[in-house]
Amino acid sequence: MPVSLVSDGEGPALPYDSEVHTTAHRRREGGAVAQQIPMVDYLVLGDSPHLVANECTDCGAKFFDRRNACASCGGTSFKKTDIATEGEIRSFTIVKAFMPGADDYVPVVVDLGGTSVRGQLMNTPAEAANIALGQKVRLTTYSIGADTAGTEAINYGFEPVN
Repeated sequence: MPVSLVSDGEGPALPYDSEVHTTAHRRREGGAVAQQIPMVDYLVLGDSPHLVANECTDCGAKFFDRRNACASCGGTSFKKTDIATEGEIRSFTIVKAFMPGADDYVPVVVDLGGTSVRGQLMNTPAEAANIALGQKVRLTTYSIGADTAGTEAINYGFEPVN
């Protein structure tokens, strides 16, 4: 049964919205954090949010989705492994929105300790002067909305390390 999402009064919490208040920001500011559910199965929430991958025990390849066999070596044994929360931008593009009211945004590929992760760059203007290959970033979480019971759906993105 689909969950109907409603605004929390702060406007849309989209990955490219520069005014998004991350979960960590709300905690630092003493704000209440409702019951939360991760948007993807491999996002672990809590005081130290992080991603968890399935690592092939034969070759060490890492995958975020469930696998019956390793795409690299054909192995069938996997273990859960935590992924680093800080890394570097390896690829990015600035997407210019043409719809009125839509913001530009920056999809990125980030190297987190040898694991490539796709996401959105957040909390920085979507301008070339603010983004660079090799730039240090860290994992962050943000609310994408809440249902009428106050349960928040939480996704992840990346923000520059200052």
